[in-house]
Amino acid sequence: MKVAFIGLGVMGYPMAGHVFRAGFEICVFNRNAARAEQWCAEHGSDMAPTPAEAAKNADVVLVCVGNDDDVRAVVLGENGALAAMKPGAILVDHTTASAELARELAQAAQQQGKQFLDAPVSGGQAGAENGALTVMIGGDQSTVDLAKPVIDCYSRFSKLLGPAGHGQLAKMVNQICIAGVVQGLAEGLSFAMKAGLEGEALIETISKGAAGSWQMENRYQTMLQDQYEFGFAVDWMRKDLGIALAEAAKNGAELPITALVDSFYQEVQAAGGGRWDTSSLLTRYTRE
Repeated sequence: MKVAFIGLGVMGYPMAGHVFRAGFEICVFNRNAARAEQWCAEHGSDMAPTPAEAAKNADVVLVCVGNDDDVRAVVLGENGALAAMKPGAILVDHTTASAELARELAQAAQQQGKQFLDAPVSGGQAGAENGALTVMIGGDQSTVDLAKPVIDCYSRFSKLLGPAGHGQLAKMVNQICIAGVVQGLAEGLSFAMKAGLEGEALIETISKGAAGSWQMENRYQTMLQDQYEFGFAVDWMRKDLGIALAEAAKNGAELPITALVDSFYQEVQAAGGGRWDTSSLLTRYTRE
């Protein structure tokens, strides 16, 4: 299969690299052309001047950009990928975006005789670099089966969770759960500091019990060192939580903890931490 990859940011850059190393013929596009030039110099593959040019010969077109508007621009906008794709080709959107957008793209693809999957990912920059992402998919099983050899290049687990939009809904649940866990860890570490507990020994102990989590295992050391340059940025987390809160307003779900943690992240942004990773919630308690 021929592959196009649109969006070479923190996640897309290594994901496209895994596709290339797996032996697929790949053409990339990035709105900042210098980034695409860097990727091509590193991998010896091709770049295109527009999303349409990248997508026109591809069997699978992968998109990983910032938000709904970015997706619409590279997929549906002038020189967008979808109209240029050949009949039967598959558009896979790895962007964390709204379920509404996913359903819109699925309909547009169907009308043009093409296929679509919304497939947001979890695992952060490290997961992308290590080819160990989790992929939450909305769409049809037949489409998943066709796209899976490509998706497997950068994922350790992927699963179809329902029709178009269900991948994005699942990612909302993922972010809701992470927000609560990170806030709990921040509160716990703050309490430990004030109580005079030694952080390393404490986490070594409680991480082996029911309190253990990925966040605890992977972020406690940098949190104790007051370092926050190691993962998913606060700005992006607020974007994701905003999507979840907007969806909850539509479906009637109550998300009081999510709303509270989102307000805490807003405080971190106001303190200049928009690009810090999500574990920076601890700074609300440790920095003046």
